[in-house]
Amino acid sequence: MSPQFLQQIAPYGKLRASINLGNPILARRDSVTGEVSGVSIDLSKNLAATLKIDLEILVFDSAGKSVDAVTQDKADFGFFAIDPLRGEGITFTSAYVLIEGAYLVRNESKLTKNEEVDQIGRRIVVGKGSAYDLYLSRELKNAQLVRAPTSPKVVDFFLEGNFEVAAGVKQQLEADQLRLPNLRLLPGRFMVIQQAMGVPKSRSQEVSSYLSLYVEEMKSTGFVAKALQRHRIEGASVAPIIVGL
Repeated sequence: MSPQFLQQIAPYGKLRASINLGNPILARRDSVTGEVSGVSIDLSKNLAATLKIDLEILVFDSAGKSVDAVTQDKADFGFFAIDPLRGEGITFTSAYVLIEGAYLVRNESKLTKNEEVDQIGRRIVVGKGSAYDLYLSRELKNAQLVRAPTSPKVVDFFLEGNFEVAAGVKQQLEADQLRLPNLRLLPGRFMVIQQAMGVPKSRSQEVSSYLSLYVEEMKSTGFVAKALQRHRIEGASVAPIIVGL
């Protein structure tokens, strides 16, 4: 890599990765050691090793904070659900992972399918600034959104406030269902999230093109699939390879 390119992709001397702990499919912190691991960590470390540059991992507890770090040029790249609102400040690669979004309700709820959720008087809890928040803010016509501080706190917030529905990463909701009594997921999914890498909009075309090629290589070589398997991630799949990019 030329010094000029490295200056563009890591202008502050280190490659700064914005990591969101609000999505357990991407990253999580070990409760004993405090170590952060996950697919996004693996991709970050491999990118830094490929570029032969030091890596700085910046950890955030919500997607919104992780997005802000990149849009405000406090990080050089991050891992986000592709969304038009976020696209105003971030240039995305194609997706590397597809994640399902699901609804959770109490066992006694009369709701039986996703199509029944968007009704007047129904309150849906989402993580503030999450992909589900952004998506449902556009799509809902009748139901009201209620925002929990972060995605991992959605179900506790949902129960404490006696709300009707919780929405989020299917895997997170399944974990909460095992952790807490009297809960069930509605069948299927209400959305599929395209999880991608992204850089500040201010970065050059050369940087965004390089990152796009990097993502395609990580999918085609099996790196992403092996990372999902290594971290025992269920409820996510490798996104289709973009041919000819």
